[in-house]
Amino acid sequence: MAKLYFRYGAMNSGKSTSLLQAAHNYEERGQRVLLAKPQVDRKGDREIVSRLGVSRTADFTIHPDDDIVADFDRERRAVRAESGKDVSCLLIDEAQFLTVTQVDDLLRIAIFEGVPVLAYGIRTDFQTVAFPGSRRLLEIAHSLEELKTICRCGRKAMFNARRVGDRFVFDGDQVAIDTFEDVTYESLCGQCYLRESEGTLGRTRASSMFSYVSGPDPDFT
Repeated sequence: MAKLYFRYGAMNSGKSTSLLQAAHNYEERGQRVLLAKPQVDRKGDREIVSRLGVSRTADFTIHPDDDIVADFDRERRAVRAESGKDVSCLLIDEAQFLTVTQVDDLLRIAIFEGVPVLAYGIRTDFQTVAFPGSRRLLEIAHSLEELKTICRCGRKAMFNARRVGDRFVFDGDQVAIDTFEDVTYESLCGQCYLRESEGTLGRTRASSMFSYVSGPDPDFT
């Protein structure tokens, strides 16, 4: 049985690079794949862009109102007509921007259509709150894999802090794509995030009784 995979990590953990590598691995064995990304991700327009500089045009983009099963079926029929081969895998970049219904349909594609689905994305926004698409993937994906990166202090990064200009911000809309309006992101460990946010997680602020600790992160491997 084909499965739904969710490969997640903080910003700069190599998610798009991993997706493009997975696509290459399939294709060098003569198999066909489909690549897709949500239209909410305006970075690179239709391109799936790795921060290493590698990019590739998505086969289709997904609007929040789109029926992803219909989109997949349309593109699958086009591949069959053009190559005589079936699609061996569907790869989704920035999957956190999908709706809950669209994520449910990814599971249906894997199970009913027999095509593995590899979804890549981040778990939480700049306020440490889960994106709806990511939350649903964590709930129903057959397989979960964390892609790791490091914080500026050397610990494992787990949160995505938002900068506007040269300052961190912890209020605002959930979605603000980097490269627009002077918005950038930095991957931080829990300690560095709490230091910059003055103890705030989501919309809750820590009691003054808490202090920060230092030292290596034993969970980073």
